[in-house]
Amino acid sequence: MNEIRPPKKGSSSRQWALQDAKARLSELVRRAREQGPQHITVHGRRAVVVLSEEDYERLKGGRTGKALVELLANSPLREVELEHEAVRGPVRDVKL
Repeated sequence: MNEIRPPKKGSSSRQWALQDAKARLSELVRRAREQGPQHITVHGRRAVVVLSEEDYERLKGGRTGKALVELLANSPLREVELEHEAVRGPVRDVKL
């Protein structure tokens, strides 16, 4: 089976055969950072994608809590008030 070869210098192809990606990892990483996602094939089929940290963080989204706040604000249950009993735990003396 013919594997897809890594891009040649000046080429914009972004697919790498696994064996070539292993042999040329530094170039693969550089291209992911400069040119965008790089696809690695296994037995001629796309298997994984190498992304720059910047692309990964953008896709993953930040942990701001904004999505949770928006979800709760738009919930049909937003007007429901919850009642709960106050819980007091034991208090101990602390030497300062």
